[in-house]
Amino acid sequence: MFGLSTGIFLLLVFCLLLACIFEFINGFHDTANAVATVIYTNTLKPTIAVVWSGIWNFIGVNIGGIAVAMGIVNLLPVELLVDQSLPHGLAMVFALLLSAITWNFGTWFVGLPASSSHALIGSIIGIGLAYNFIPHSEGAAVNWGKAQEIGLSLLISPFFGFAAAVAVMYLFKRVIKNEEIYKEPIPGKTPPLWIRSILIATCSLVSLGHGSNDGQKGVGLIMLILIGILPAQFSLDTSYEIERSYKNIVIVNDLISKTDLSKLSFTEMALLTNIKNNCTEAEAILNSKIKVNEIPLEQRFVIRKNVLMISKNSRVLIDKGNLTVSKNDLDTLNTSLKEIKSVTDYAPKWVTIMIAISLGLGTMIGWKRIVKTVGEKIGKQHMSYAQGASAEIVAAITVGLSSFKGLPVSTTHVLSSGIAGTMVAKKGLKNLQKKTIRNILLAWVLTLPVTILLSGGLFLLFRALF
Repeated sequence: MFGLSTGIFLLLVFCLLLACIFEFINGFHDTANAVATVIYTNTLKPTIAVVWSGIWNFIGVNIGGIAVAMGIVNLLPVELLVDQSLPHGLAMVFALLLSAITWNFGTWFVGLPASSSHALIGSIIGIGLAYNFIPHSEGAAVNWGKAQEIGLSLLISPFFGFAAAVAVMYLFKRVIKNEEIYKEPIPGKTPPLWIRSILIATCSLVSLGHGSNDGQKGVGLIMLILIGILPAQFSLDTSYEIERSYKNIVIVNDLISKTDLSKLSFTEMALLTNIKNNCTEAEAILNSKIKVNEIPLEQRFVIRKNVLMISKNSRVLIDKGNLTVSKNDLDTLNTSLKEIKSVTDYAPKWVTIMIAISLGLGTMIGWKRIVKTVGEKIGKQHMSYAQGASAEIVAAITVGLSSFKGLPVSTTHVLSSGIAGTMVAKKGLKNLQKKTIRNILLAWVLTLPVTILLSGGLFLLFRALF
């Protein structure tokens, strides 16, 4: 299948299986984010809670779009790393998967709410950095602009979760005077219907957000595997009408050519020349083509690289503000640049379904270790109804907005920091268990460097072996 030998095809299947395992672990690793609050406030029985959360995770993956997935794919410029060498692709994929899975499973085993997002992103960056040590490499192969954007998102979101949860708790105290919701729940007694409804609703929203954010990271991971091992077959969306891309590339080429060359620096001139060369090469291949399937396999990866480089370099020139074109032309250029990437920014439906099933099943299994940490060990007191609702509201909003913006965030860190914020709002910093907070912070700090070193070392090892 796909023109691969039986052995290589089995390796591809094994890689896809590893990606599903990563997402499965992600499911039970992060289940606590949604279900700890409803379990520890007696809102739902544990079995019902994890099944309910699993269902909403499944839905989230399927309706979440692909913005987060493409953020993961674009973090590592595959068009630079993948030279269509199968050993190279296999080395990249195995290093990425094994490092992320190892860290995820290890932190779950000791009950630490570490971030699957950090683990995956650190693994990707590690491969990009390790690429520098390969002979004839062309410099760092990490999209540092995208890395900075994602890094800020991962850095800011836990602090936002902490501060916002404190604010919501104070708001609750001012607006709701029912003292019952601020007390430790009585074992076996369900909360009042109105607060129970809020807790179930926010649990559902956090699970939905987790699916649309963390689940899409799994989709991006699968696409990295497919493009890395089968660049020709999965470089472009075969259901897309490629003549639309051709028309938009022609528009970009024409509009870029209108700019006044005298206003450009030497570097900008080089970018302009590269854009025109990429456009010309793509136009020659796409001329008279209507469907992607009309493009020979060996030329599809060429189209992908041209489309991505046209988009990237054009954005640089637009951001610098030195393109001497009218406002209408600039609007048309921006529209065309957005549309030409439709053929590269995609994921087959079977990929989304496979990840959704893996995440949903994982959510229903292995939840106890992390739930116990989140529910019992962050604060010195049992979580109250108001605390559970506050943390879930903040997590649902933060993760939901991040997914909408296409930014990967750590659901784990957002919710655990939110719970810490509610504990502080109740009785100050003394209400936190220092050992647990220290361990969570340690995992947060160590995840990136450990996964970067692990994936980079494995990549160089596999590259040498393969």
